[in-house]
Amino acid sequence: MRIALFTETFLPKVDGIVTRLRHTINHLQQGGDQVLVVAPDGGITEYKGARVYGVSGMPLPLYPELKLAFPRPAIGETLEAFQPDLIHIVNPAVLGLAGLYYAKMMGLPLIASYHTHLPQYLQHYGMGALEGVLWELLKAAHNQAELNLCTSTAMMEELSDHGIERVALWQRGVDTELFRPQLRSLEMREYLSQGHPDDPLLLYVGRVSAEKQIDEIKPVLEAIPQARLAIVGDGPNRETLEKHFADTSTHFVGYLEGETLGAAYASADAFIFPSRTETLGLVLLEAMAAGCPVVAARSGGIPDIVTDGENGYLFDPKDPKGAVTATKRLLETQSERELLREKARQEAERWGWGAATQQLRDYYQQVLSKQSLSVVS
Repeated sequence: MRIALFTETFLPKVDGIVTRLRHTINHLQQGGDQVLVVAPDGGITEYKGARVYGVSGMPLPLYPELKLAFPRPAIGETLEAFQPDLIHIVNPAVLGLAGLYYAKMMGLPLIASYHTHLPQYLQHYGMGALEGVLWELLKAAHNQAELNLCTSTAMMEELSDHGIERVALWQRGVDTELFRPQLRSLEMREYLSQGHPDDPLLLYVGRVSAEKQIDEIKPVLEAIPQARLAIVGDGPNRETLEKHFADTSTHFVGYLEGETLGAAYASADAFIFPSRTETLGLVLLEAMAAGCPVVAARSGGIPDIVTDGENGYLFDPKDPKGAVTATKRLLETQSERELLREKARQEAERWGWGAATQQLRDYYQQVLSKQSLSVVS
């Protein structure tokens, strides 16, 4: 198959969507498929054998790591030269609409996938009144697709409730070879805890932004004064959060990658994730693959991953003491925590990227077969 993949975000940006796309492209190319990536220009022209066509753009005002890349005629010329069998648009916003347009113009099957819960993001940027309008725009775009893929059952239900049709599950995936418990190290623990490796070590990994609700971890530190927090990642809310956590034992680490990131997961006592805007929460799976027990909000796609009391702990996001109670419970008994580590790893081992990509390939084949039948009839 020849797949044209339109995405609003790609390398060198680092986030859960890019991680999924990287592994997907790699497995598709290894399986003999050919992929063309159309993305905002980040200086990348090739990835794992796939051509990356960069489209110039401007930083999104409220989300400067993302670029608004506006479609241009050269995209059509590139598609004509590539001759795709289908087009897959990821989180269609601006560039994705070009994918939608060319799919219709060239008579190609269109698949869309939903990864970022933008309507909920609006509430954290003072634009909650626009949520209804955004849902209507999303519905108009997604309902042009033959299939709309979601990364959790919760998101499938929510999209269906808002009138988006032909919804299916694109299963989660995680790199269990990179993220593994064996990377646990005293050296990393000393670094994350700023020289206090014997203290309880809490970890957050992800974008440092308002919608992740990282500020809600502070009551946990206040309730467990001996605990230390390491925040791995960066984003527009970092300066505000540095002030918010100034009187706590918090280390703003910045970005980590590869086995260094794997060692951070493996060396922590608990992964704390208060976000209520997750469609999946890839970092949760990465933490679990590394054997790090999870404390997370019971929201969005998270309950698809974390089974309360078995491989981590969930708390009610409406309960102001929920995260505190769950974290205390996890830290209280070392034997129970070690069992959670084992169970978390076992859950992650079920979700390799190869299986997730094969499922996607099957979806591609389904829409291609449906189109062939339509042409024949």
